[in-house]
Amino acid sequence: MTTYNYGDHGPLGHGHGTPDLETLTLVADRLTEALRAEYPGLTGHGQVILDALAESADDGLPPNRGRIRTALEAVAIAASAGTGSLTFTRQLMHAFDL
Repeated sequence: MTTYNYGDHGPLGHGHGTPDLETLTLVADRLTEALRAEYPGLTGHGQVILDALAESADDGLPPNRGRIRTALEAVAIAASAGTGSLTFTRQLMHAFDL
C-alpha cells in the first residue's frame, strides 16, 4: 500500500489534456524563432505549425494533428541535441501527445 496520492490513477504528469491554444501558439512561435536562428532551411516547418494553430483559432476546431506531426517529425530528424529547436519540438510533441 502506498501513501502517495496520484489523483484519479490516470497518467502521471504536470497537467491533463492539451494546453490551451494560446500556450501552444507561444511555444510554436518560439520554435519558429529558434529554427530561424539555428536552421533557416527548416523555418517553413515552424510556419506550418503556426498556420495550423491559427486555423484552429479561426474555425474553433482542434488543430490539424497530422500537419503538425509531419512538421515536428521533420524538425526532430534534422535538429541536433541540445538545440532550442529540438527542445521546443519535444515540448510540442509532448503537448500534442505525439
